[in-house]
Amino acid sequence: MKAANREAIARALARPDAGGARLFLLHGPDESGSRALLGKLAGTLGPDADRVQLTPAQLVEDPALLSDEAAAFSMFGGPRWISVEGAGRPDDLLPAVSALLEAPHAGGATVVLLFGNVLPGASKLLALALSHPAVQCFASYPPEARDAGQLVVELGREAGLRIAPDLAAQIADDCGNDRGVIAREMEKLALFLDAGPDGPRELTRDAYDQLSAGAEKGNLSRLIDAVLGGDGASLDVELARLSAERVEGVVLVRALLRRLHLLAKLGAEVADGNSVSAVMATQGRAIFWRDKAAVAAQLGRWRPERVSRAIDRAAALERGLKASGGPGTVAVDEELFALARAAGRGR
Repeated sequence: MKAANREAIARALARPDAGGARLFLLHGPDESGSRALLGKLAGTLGPDADRVQLTPAQLVEDPALLSDEAAAFSMFGGPRWISVEGAGRPDDLLPAVSALLEAPHAGGATVVLLFGNVLPGASKLLALALSHPAVQCFASYPPEARDAGQLVVELGREAGLRIAPDLAAQIADDCGNDRGVIAREMEKLALFLDAGPDGPRELTRDAYDQLSAGAEKGNLSRLIDAVLGGDGASLDVELARLSAERVEGVVLVRALLRRLHLLAKLGAEVADGNSVSAVMATQGRAIFWRDKAAVAAQLGRWRPERVSRAIDRAAALERGLKASGGPGTVAVDEELFALARAAGRGR
C-alpha cells in the first residue's frame, strides 16, 4: 500500500481486521506520535489481548520467528498482536518481514514495526512496505506550530477538556509542540479537574496557570533557568528528573530556543534604552508569572550578541538531532552544560 496519512492510519489501527493489513510500519522522528498510534491498536484490542514483544536482534538471528509468532493462536482465544521496537538497521529485518508476508495468514495476529527515525528512500524494507497490499506505512513528524494547537484541542477533548484555541496554542508552545509531552499534560490536567469524556470540563487560563506544567514537575522552566542562570548543579538534577519522565532531546532544545528568542526580543528593547523593569512590565501575561523574575535576571546577564550566538548553536543542534545519524541526547546535555558554564562566567 502507499503511505497513509495520519487519519487513515489511525482508522486502520482502530479496526485492524477491516482493512486487510497484516503489518503496520511506523517510523519517523516523532516517536511519541508513533507510540500514540501504537496505543490506538492496544486500546482497540483491549487489555486482555495477547501481546508479543520481539526485538530486531531476535528477528535478525531467526527470521522465521516473526511469521511463526504471527501464525500462532492466543492461549486464551482472544486477539493477538506482535510489536517489534528498537534501534538498528531496518533493512536487517527484510528477511523476517518477507517471510511473514509470504506465509499464509493463519493466526490472524497483527504485527507492528516501530522505528524512531525516518526510513530512507533507498530502504528495501520501506520499498516492500509501500508496494505490498497487506502493509500500512506511516511516518510521524513533529507537528508544526500551526498544527500543534489543534493537536492540544483534540487530545484535550479525548481527555474530557474543552480548550479555547488561544490557550491551546500556549499549551502547545509550553510543551515544545511535542505530542508525547502534550498528551501527558492533558492527562494531568484532566485528573486535576476531575474531567473525562463522559464529564467534560472547560480548562480556563487561570486553571492552567495554577495546574499546568509551570507549577508542577513536568515544566521545563527550571531546566532553562538553571542553564541560563549558570547553575550547573541544578541543571544536573533537572536533566535526571526529565530523563526519568522521558522528556529529552529536541524537546529540551526547543524549550531553550523559545527562551532565547524571548531574551533576544526583550534584549533589543533594553538595548534601545528601556530599563529591564520597564520592558518586563510591558509583557503582562505573555510570560508566566513564576518565570518573570528569572527572565529579568537573564536579561541582565545575557547580552544580545551572546544570545544570538546561543541561538545559532541551539538551532544547529536541533537540526543535527533531526538528521539521520545525528547526535543523541548526550550532545544536548553537553551543550546545556556548556551554556550554563558560559552563564556562570557572565555573573
